[in-house]
Amino acid sequence: MRRLFKTLLVALCMVLTIAVAHAQRPHIIPEPSYIDMAQGTFTITEKTKIVVYDEAWDAAEVFAQDMQQYFGSKKPLRCVKRGSGIKVRTDKFVPEEGYELNIQPHEIFVTGGSEAGIFYGLQTLRQMIVEYNGVVPCCFIADEPQFAYRGVHFDVSRHFFSVEEVKRYIDILAAHKVNRLHWHLTDDQGWRIEIKAYPELTEKGSMRKETLVGHGLNPENWDGKPHGGYYTQEEVRDIVAYAAKRSMVIIPEIEMPGHSQAALHALPWLGCEEQIVDVWTTWGVTPEVLCAGKESTYEFLQNVLDEVVELFPSEIIHIGGDECPKDRWKECEHCQAKMKAEGIESEEELQGYLVARIEKYLNTKGRRIIGWDEILEGGVTPTATVMAWRGAKIGVYAAERGNEVVMTPLPICYFDFYQTESREGEGLHIGGHINFEKVYGWDPYEGITDEARKNIIGVQCNLWSEYLKTMEDIEIQLLPRLAAMCEVQWATERRDESTIREKMNILRKFYEANGWHYAPYYFDGRK
Repeated sequence: MRRLFKTLLVALCMVLTIAVAHAQRPHIIPEPSYIDMAQGTFTITEKTKIVVYDEAWDAAEVFAQDMQQYFGSKKPLRCVKRGSGIKVRTDKFVPEEGYELNIQPHEIFVTGGSEAGIFYGLQTLRQMIVEYNGVVPCCFIADEPQFAYRGVHFDVSRHFFSVEEVKRYIDILAAHKVNRLHWHLTDDQGWRIEIKAYPELTEKGSMRKETLVGHGLNPENWDGKPHGGYYTQEEVRDIVAYAAKRSMVIIPEIEMPGHSQAALHALPWLGCEEQIVDVWTTWGVTPEVLCAGKESTYEFLQNVLDEVVELFPSEIIHIGGDECPKDRWKECEHCQAKMKAEGIESEEELQGYLVARIEKYLNTKGRRIIGWDEILEGGVTPTATVMAWRGAKIGVYAAERGNEVVMTPLPICYFDFYQTESREGEGLHIGGHINFEKVYGWDPYEGITDEARKNIIGVQCNLWSEYLKTMEDIEIQLLPRLAAMCEVQWATERRDESTIREKMNILRKFYEANGWHYAPYYFDGRK
């Protein structure tokens, strides 16, 4: 009888231990690969030290600053070379962007395959600190991402955002383990990056005289207020370095040959007829494009890219390539002469010729090109990366022909769309309807053969700013849908629909702790 009682007592303790461990399981987004709960807790305070091995100082210092904000203290957590507390180190046996988080009663170990892995492990710990108010449960977490490219796009051409606002944007992305910021720097409505060889680009091309009021499909009224701004090269370097400390690469986009009216306003000789045009004050697609027939256009693009590659260490440079009307080219003596001289049969092939020349030039700089999927139309080499935006089928096609592909198809990846069917209280947006649930349930591998699957290198969501004038507007469109997207990017094959709402209610607390604005619709049950 005594032995039976003892057996029952042990069994009861085991059940209680499992129940406690289950109740303590952290609500991490994106979902980690593996979590094993243990008994005990570790309390993190503003006096906790971060012990840094292997020169992983950037990740540690960013975490220390984040904790300073969380605790509201005057100084960040101390980063030291020895002692006890949160110990960060690299290990070659851990996947490069992966990490292991081992929380014990007396210390915490964050081990990454690289400093990026350490950074992501600390972001997981950061979420847990907010969830448990600094008293984090003991556990072991092993984690790594599904995709190597986890991107978010930011359009600063349609509406300009300050250096501090761009950094805030980077902070939000970094907390979601995003590792690529696609920075859309030039378009018809504004040229936003200083190019020393052509000061007119920012002196003239960075400012439009007014902005459309209302929807771009019905342009009737303008606000009469000048809008503009640009980033100096010093500011660009600062932002690039800021992102790098958060394990994020910035991919600059310099639009060509379309979406270039701001450049044409600054330098009219870039056009086919050297026509005088304004920086565009409305949205959509303008017929004013760079002349693909003049050698001076190619010299201009090469000179611009010379300065761009000096500012951005990214291996790939985005050259746009989308939505380029060919009307001017059909009438242009220079373009038609170029087509005849090169044996080019169509204006679509002429754009392919331009893309090929730019790709070859960037290759001499040790860089590769990425472009919107229109670059496929004129023929493009297998070494170009294709950003599939006009539909997943185009991404499938590009992957099957051997190109690396970033999946970012309409409508699922367009966060400038409305978030509810009713649109009530959402303000003015471009159209469409993409809610949290649609993003979360998206399969970026749908329709892709096993052979082509290896060429899908990443997933990206896009945020165009035609109707987003303030940082609060930006954040509300981004959050919480970015959480759904980062689950797709990081944890595609381990998403669990049954747990996501509970996890999101915890992440909402994390957003509030950081002072980030977010849309309420998902939490209110609106679709």
